[in-house]
Amino acid sequence: MATDDGQQPTTCIVVGMAGSGKTTLLQRINAYMHEKEVDGYMINLDPAVANVPYGVNIDIRDTVNYKEVMKQYGLGPNGGILTSLNLFATRFDQVLSFLESKEKLENVFIDTPGQIEVFTWSASGSIITTTLAASFPTVLLYVVDTPRTVAPATFMSNMLYACSILYKSKLPFVMAFNKADIVDAEKPISWMTDFEAFQEELLAHESMSSELVRSMSLVLEEFYNHFTAVGVSAVTGEGMPELFEALAAARAEYYADYKPALDKTIAERAAASADERAAALARLKTDIEAADGLDRADPATLAADASPDVTPPAVSMSYAQAAQAAQATQPRRVATPTVDDNADDLEMPG
Repeated sequence: MATDDGQQPTTCIVVGMAGSGKTTLLQRINAYMHEKEVDGYMINLDPAVANVPYGVNIDIRDTVNYKEVMKQYGLGPNGGILTSLNLFATRFDQVLSFLESKEKLENVFIDTPGQIEVFTWSASGSIITTTLAASFPTVLLYVVDTPRTVAPATFMSNMLYACSILYKSKLPFVMAFNKADIVDAEKPISWMTDFEAFQEELLAHESMSSELVRSMSLVLEEFYNHFTAVGVSAVTGEGMPELFEALAAARAEYYADYKPALDKTIAERAAASADERAAALARLKTDIEAADGLDRADPATLAADASPDVTPPAVSMSYAQAAQAAQATQPRRVATPTVDDNADDLEMPG
């Protein structure tokens, strides 16, 4: 188990479907940290947002112009967001440098684009998530629109999204049922752990998708009933203490489960790389020794080894015969033509 020295901030990546209230919730979280005098750092990764209602320390809009990206590459809204994230991901090492340089920083909250799939299923989103998780204790905060989740089909859709994100990232996971000031979050939270209660609600709301939802609940219930869930309100501030307690527990889970698995993976890759280098070095030594052996070998021996069945014929000739043969092999001298500048043709000496 990895040890938490308490020196690094808890990095919280906030994801959720469009309209769930991620940005508004972050505004409330920022106000709560100021109220409790907690040192926090806010990062915005949504290039298309018109206005951020809280103080941002790092803003993707300062680096990438979303509208110019759309215009330059001929992209639509989603393509522009994705390309902007890709461009920003190439400089994310600078973000890590900023975070590492901050002292006594307790929490880092990262707001992501409203289109959940643009971040969670893109290459740039994976790069940002894994890079953060390798450097800081990282938690995923999944924001749920509570009024829309009281219907069984929508509830199961959120659970499916949550399970898929958890399976992909394997990071500690906290669900925040937002807008609890409108609809009490107790019912959907109870469905996560009470399978029978959800089935009763499903029977009371029969529809064309009921059978599909029932089948999905049978499969996914084993996974989402272990999620940590809290009801919060971005408007009233309800549930903020419980949310920060859940994030603290998720931080402990990071050091207990995720960090040891990450360290093991890094060690295995390092060992595999060392084995590959050792094998390559052994092959190189073998090739060098073979080449040195060829250079030191006797030419006659090499010739005999190359054609062992061929015996050169014995040659015997007298000195006179040898001289005559040498003279016969000398090249004939050819007269060099001279050029008369006043003549049209070449002249050969007589």
